[in-house]
Formats: sequence, C-alpha cells, structure tokens
Amino acid sequence: MTVEALRRRRPETLAELLDTYGRELQAVAYLILRDRAEAEDVVIETLLTAFEKAGTIRDDQALRAWLLRVATNHALGAKRRSAKLVHLDVVPDRPSVGDLGAMSTDRIALLGGLDRLPPQMRAAVVLRYYADLSVDQVAVTLGKSPNTIKAQLQSALDKLRVHLADGVGPSLGEASHV
Repeated sequence: MTVEALRRRRPETLAELLDTYGRELQAVAYLILRDRAEAEDVVIETLLTAFEKAGTIRDDQALRAWLLRVATNHALGAKRRSAKLVHLDVVPDRPSVGDLGAMSTDRIALLGGLDRLPPQMRAAVVLRYYADLSVDQVAVTLGKSPNTIKAQLQSALDKLRVHLADGVGPSLGEASHV
C-alpha cells in the first residue's frame, strides 16, 4: 500500500487499507474507548479520512503513523462525546476464541487499570506500548512535547502498578508518583 495508490482515490484502496492496518487501528481505538462497536466506527472514520486527505501525506513511510494519529484523534473525540453518557454494562467484552490468555486475571486487571486512566494518558500508553511507537512519534501523534509524553507515561505506569499491586486497585486518580 503506497500513498500514491491512496491519492488515486479508488474504492479498492479502502479495502487494502483495511486489510493492512484495520486490526491495529481497531485495537488502538478499542483500548482507548473500551467499546468494540465504537472502535469499529473509528476504523471506518479513519479510513474515510485517509481517503479524503491522502494529499496531506508526503511520505510512504509515514502512512502507518498518520493513520494511528487519525484513529487516536477520532477515538479521543468519541470518548469526549460519550463522557456524559452512563454506561451500564460492567462485564468486559468477550475475547475472541483464539485468544488463549484473554480471560486471565492479569489481563482483566490491566484492562481495568487502563480504563481508569484519563483519555489522553490512555492514548499515550496505547500508542507507546501497544502500537510500539517511539516517544517522539507518540508526541507528534498527540500534538504534545516528548517530555509531556514521558511524564504521562511515567504517571500512567505508576498508576497501573498501584492498581495491579492492589488487585482490585483504588481509583487510578488517587495513585501518587513515588
């Protein structure tokens, strides 16, 4: 998949983008939103944005990072819009059949801790440790300085450690930096 193919604006390009980047984009959106349906919507919005704004991408190498940034921005926007809604479902989404470690208590505790982080901090953690972007790439993606991202990551990891050490864990807003 090249940026040039995307610029030609052929519909089959969307299918190629989905095949190449869809799972990763959905996973990043899901980890931010914690809702599969909303994550799927974010993937669709991201692909449509890519289709419409392909001219702004200058480098083939930057396509993945650009798509991750667009998906992250869409997910954070969806999170802000839904912040006023009260979600009644407290049971985590079911894992896929092939996900062997999906129901482990560690995974559930980690997702619970991640869910309690503020959205911007959660986005930084997801992009750094799930999408494997460098701190500088995360900073560019979120429009922040690398030092801000480092501080957010440190604070998030401290909060996650406290949450995991306590099992059920206190509210992550109460965890302090040691």
